[in-house]
Order: sequence, then structure tokens, then C-alpha cells
Amino acid sequence: MKKNNMLLSVLMALVISFFSLTIMDYFSLYQSTEINGDEGGRLQQAFMNGGAIGPESFAFDGDGEGPYTGLSDGRIMKWEGDDIGWTDFSSVSPSNLLHDCRGSRDPKREDLCGRPLGLCFYKKTGELYVADAYSGLLKFGSRDKAATIVSKEAGGVPFYLTNALDIDQGSGVVYFTDSSAKYRRREFLSAIITGDSTGRLMQYDPTTKKTQILLSNLSFPNGIALSSDGSFLLIAETTTCRILRYWLQNSTFEVFSELPGFPDNIRRSPRGGFWVALHSRRSKLVKWLLSLPWLKKVFFYGSYVLPTSRIHGMVMFFKRMRNEGAMALRLNEDGEVIEVLESLGRRKMMLISEVHEMNDSLWIGSVIMPFLWRYKI
Repeated sequence: MKKNNMLLSVLMALVISFFSLTIMDYFSLYQSTEINGDEGGRLQQAFMNGGAIGPESFAFDGDGEGPYTGLSDGRIMKWEGDDIGWTDFSSVSPSNLLHDCRGSRDPKREDLCGRPLGLCFYKKTGELYVADAYSGLLKFGSRDKAATIVSKEAGGVPFYLTNALDIDQGSGVVYFTDSSAKYRRREFLSAIITGDSTGRLMQYDPTTKKTQILLSNLSFPNGIALSSDGSFLLIAETTTCRILRYWLQNSTFEVFSELPGFPDNIRRSPRGGFWVALHSRRSKLVKWLLSLPWLKKVFFYGSYVLPTSRIHGMVMFFKRMRNEGAMALRLNEDGEVIEVLESLGRRKMMLISEVHEMNDSLWIGSVIMPFLWRYKI
């Protein structure tokens, strides 16, 4: 049996080597400084400074300024408007590594440089909370340039892939996800393919400074959003392509929405409901393949033959061949689809991680691309 698994792994490696593009090759096919057919110039790309990639999630401060976003080299940047562009706000990297980390796109350096994912301001104090994939839940004071670790474990189990967060602006309680207890961020595709279900939903109370586990045994819990009245949380479970609703008063949960693709982040819309970014579609073929136990083993062993970035490149290669883009859905508070965002002008969205509606614009992020999209609605 072991020999068969190894044979299949080698076969998969050969297929990937022949067909796949690296992530760097892939996004170079989609980036451009001008976009034609964008409905009168409503769509713009805002490229990141300094060579880093991956504006995965966004936050706006108490004055409505921003967005702020985290990058692959540990920096957190702030958008200062069309005339100025992006400026450095802070970094989660250790002070002695700031220079060496700047501009890094290497996933193998993320545990050294940090990888800020979800972020949100507690507007009463001006504090910025950050879910760093490797260091846990961090906080920047209103005048701090260096982060403080406020939580790095729950129930005696360290966080392994801290991912997304939202804050109750009344109480200051922070809700956040730890996507896996087995796989690091750079191994996210392996976590999804193997069906890992060690993810957790947590809450951190800044008054007691205690972290509590609300839900466990989740299949790659990713994005999270608190309802406008504070009564429930929505959690994107990427592997199962669904949104869960967790009721805070009685600690129960239910399936809120079944989705046609793999969800990443969730954000409330000022017009009502929630924006859910779907990184990619889940076709019938993909659904069938992910149900095969032997294939999960092949990808598990194959991830040791080639890095996840190459496996991901293969997946993206075939999506491009099929002209398959990402999409975003706006759901109402009953889980019904009320708006679909599938393309911008003549251009399909690819590899998106978040849609954040603010200041009459949709800010669209990607954990892979070196830019974000801004679409004026």
C-alpha cells in the first residue's frame, strides 16, 4: 500500500511539474496597469509598494480612513488616496528583521517575518487587532508601531493558523478563527484537500484577557463576521463550502448558507447583509475528487514532493484553461443571495479573498496578487 501511495505521489509530481505555473507566473498573466472595458473607469488596481504581495483583508479606522491591509512580508500598509497611494503603517516582523523581510514573497519566511491576515480596529480606543497566521492574535495600540501578542493559545493548544477576526464595537470582545491545528498557512491547500477538521472559533475578552473556545472540529474556518445587532457570528468553512451561523446567546450553531465555491472572508455591507468572497468555484468534478480517500493521500504525500505553491499553480492553470474566475455573493441575514459579483467590466476576478464595501467602493483583496481592486459602485 505504501509503495502504491508513493508511486501515485511521484506521478502527481510529474503531472504538476509538466502542467503547472508557479504563483508568480500565474499572477503575472492577470496584472496590468490599465483595464479596458471597466464601465467608465470605475475599476482600478492599486499596486502594493516594495515588492510584497497578498493584500488579503482590509480594515478602516475610526475616522473612516484606509483601507489598511497586511502583506506577505509582514508589513501593514495604509491607503492614503490616489495622490499618495500606499504608505507603511507598521509591521509584525521583529525589529531586527524589518530590512531583511521587506519585499519578501517567500512562504517559507512567513514564520520569521509574520503573515498578517485578518485585521480590525476597535474604534473606541484606536487599537488595531491583527490575526497573524503564525504568531496568533496581535494588537497595535493607537500610538504603537510594534505589535503586542495578546493571545497565542486556547485550551492549552497553540494557534497554528490564526486567520480572520471581527470585533464587537460595544464590548471590545474579539472573535477570531484558527483554521487548523496541523497545517501552517503555506500548507493551506493540503489542509483543504485532506479534509482537516481541527479548526476552531475563539473569543478574546480584553477586560479579562482570557481566550475562550466557542467551536471546535471545524473544517478550515476562515472568514468571520459579527451581525449588526451582535446576536450571531457567521463563519466561512472553506473546505465544506458553507457558512455557519453561531448564536452567541445560547452557544448553538446551524448551517447559514451552502455556497457554489470555496469561501474566504466575510464582511458586513453598509447596505445590509454580508459580502462573501469565493476564492474559486467548486465544480462537480472537484467535489467528486475531494470525496476520494485515496486522492487525499496522494496529495498529502505529494505535498512533500513539491511545495503547495506548485500544487496551487496546477489548480489555477486548469481554472485559467476553463476561463473560470472567482466570484462574490452578498447574502441577506437569512442566508439568501441578494447580489452577485462575478466580473468587473470585461475582466473576470481571480483568486479573491475579500470584498469590503466602504466609501461607495468595493475593495477587493487577494492573498496571492500584488495589488487590490477598487470598484466604485
